[in-house]
Amino acid sequence: MMWSKCDIMVNLPTQTDPPLSPRQTLPTMYDLPSDNPEEPGLPDEFHFLQPLLLFLTFQPANWNPELVFSACDLNLYYDVNHPQWYKRPDWFGVVGIPRLYEGRDLRLSYVVWQEVINPYVVVELLSPGTQEEDLGQTVQTPGNPPTKWQVYEQILRIPYSIVFSRYTNELQAFHLVGGHYEPMNMIDNRLLMPELGLSLGLWQGSFRGINRLWLRWMTLEGELILTPEEEAVEAQERAVAERERAERLAARLRELGIEPDDVE
Repeated sequence: MMWSKCDIMVNLPTQTDPPLSPRQTLPTMYDLPSDNPEEPGLPDEFHFLQPLLLFLTFQPANWNPELVFSACDLNLYYDVNHPQWYKRPDWFGVVGIPRLYEGRDLRLSYVVWQEVINPYVVVELLSPGTQEEDLGQTVQTPGNPPTKWQVYEQILRIPYSIVFSRYTNELQAFHLVGGHYEPMNMIDNRLLMPELGLSLGLWQGSFRGINRLWLRWMTLEGELILTPEEEAVEAQERAVAERERAERLAARLRELGIEPDDVE
């Protein structure tokens, strides 16, 4: 569906005294769609698969799963004074917010003045055209929206900002300290986020049939958080192992002259 600027303009109500909250007066996610005719589709297949793996394994141990939300390539509207401005992270995660918008609907976008809670962690995947902006090397020009780095660091104050390059397999991470992003140190090749009960690390393995180095969520101790497909394979392997064990036991009983069916 194509949207024009006219399609998403909203007539804001006259402000009252005392002023109403932005949640009551500014446009909602239904007014601010994710569709953008100037950004038709994803840039490459990796930008689909890598965020999907993050989405499937983002399971914060310290939070009720019903209060965890994450999204891939979803518009993030961040400024109550400029309600049409947005950024589109490759992936971001939020805790303390219902999985469904107001507990009832899938989101069309993430509008911070409606949601109230800002993202807790954001991941950007470097590409040749976005590297400078993703690493905070661009400068805001007068009259234009702030840079992505400014939005994450100064406006939304997202605690963790992660940048990963599939070309060099370099992982760069920043933690908000005193209002500014500071580089994070990796421990055992992982980024620890104790507030979430998670760590983020690089994993060499096969996801959706592609074997490469992937960025994925793990426990604080470094154990992989399995995708639903991996959980199904693991369960199948356990079932096979249990069946083989039962067959060996039955064969041993028969060697001793005991019929397995006669054993309670």
